Amino acid sequence: MPEPAAGDDGHVLEFRLPDLGEGLADGDLVSWAVAVGDTVELNQTIAEVETAKAVVALPSPFSGTVVELLATPGDTIPVGAPLIRVRNDLEVSQPPTAEPRNNVLVGYGPEAESASRRRKATPSAAMAANTPSSHRAAATPAARKLAKELGIDLWYVAGSGPEGAVTVEDVRSAVPVTAPRTPARSGSAAPAPADGQSTDTDAGLIEPTAREQRTPISGIRKRTAAAMQASSRTIPQASTFLTVDCTASMELLDHLRTTKSFEDLTLTPLALVAKATLAAIAEYPGINTAWDEQNQEIVTKHYVNLGIAVASDRGLLVPNLKDAQALSLRELCREISWAAETARSGNATPPDLRGGTFTITNVGVFGVDTGVPLVNPGEAAILCVGSIRKRPWVFRDELAVRWVTTLGLSFDHRMVDGELGARFLATTAGFLEDPLTLLSRI
Repeated sequence: MPEPAAGDDGHVLEFRLPDLGEGLADGDLVSWAVAVGDTVELNQTIAEVETAKAVVALPSPFSGTVVELLATPGDTIPVGAPLIRVRNDLEVSQPPTAEPRNNVLVGYGPEAESASRRRKATPSAAMAANTPSSHRAAATPAARKLAKELGIDLWYVAGSGPEGAVTVEDVRSAVPVTAPRTPARSGSAAPAPADGQSTDTDAGLIEPTAREQRTPISGIRKRTAAAMQASSRTIPQASTFLTVDCTASMELLDHLRTTKSFEDLTLTPLALVAKATLAAIAEYPGINTAWDEQNQEIVTKHYVNLGIAVASDRGLLVPNLKDAQALSLRELCREISWAAETARSGNATPPDLRGGTFTITNVGVFGVDTGVPLVNPGEAAILCVGSIRKRPWVFRDELAVRWVTTLGLSFDHRMVDGELGARFLATTAGFLEDPLTLLSRI
């Protein structure tokens, strides 16, 4: 809610970072879309804030002229902290404490305005021919800290932030690429420098910062780390594994790709694994549960919001497919493709990433056979799918070359005991070994 700023004419309103509805105490300011002196309209995007789940566009709850920006990109802003002050010139008759009209939910306002004025700085632009600017450019606190750690002189860094401010990305782009030097052996003379090159006597020894890089942890990565730390600390976890002959599944996929029903879809093994997982959850609903610590209860979900772990430039994101138990194989193909594209493009919204009940992580795309994933807090289990490759396999009492993969299941031992975990995993594997048993569910 906007509040009048103290000491002004009563029409300068202060916008504080609202509760983003995710149970989070703060958010990281990514960028401003406005500058001091700009005129903003009601619901115009004024900034982007990164939470544990996604980058959220903040719409202005009022119109007027920007008087002051109270935070810098890179800052962590607590919920309720002042963010921006705007003089309500357009509606001076409105009492300063009045609620702005037509408030919208954060991140869901009109998108007619550009969500960000950020531009990426290339290394060549960042160093700008190694010529210092005529005045020292402003820099975000996080950028100044990183520049100090890396030994980067901000005089030589071109900023890409609002009003030319230097951002963390600009500092990273300005890090010189230096080949490591091989120390001269004891008693041997150092090689003579080539024309135009300096010696260690002239330039000094290579600074340790040229051999190391420090990356501030923020946004998705910071909160993912906190969630995984909480997972390992608070959830008693166990894991079980099963190697599966999925040749029949691969043959079925090859066939379905040639049919008209799937000609416009990207049909991957992950979609069939998801279908098999959902069928197994239907048989063993105890795997789709949550632990209520306050009431000391196990909450069994009669719906499945299936999380799909996606590696993105911002870190690991897990968008979930709402009510996935009701989706056909075709719909799963479409929804999984959407989830991956949305997460990688940075367009996933908080609702897309909240409320998961069971997660699948596919490490096979990286050529890994299996893994031991940590259970996401709020869920009871997570399924890990390894690479699917041809291997020697005993089939019908004879050695044959078959398509084989390894499934791994990590689970919360408070809700899922060894028997339930093993039966669920074996059932999922059984559907992949004989996918025709899924026909009634496709």
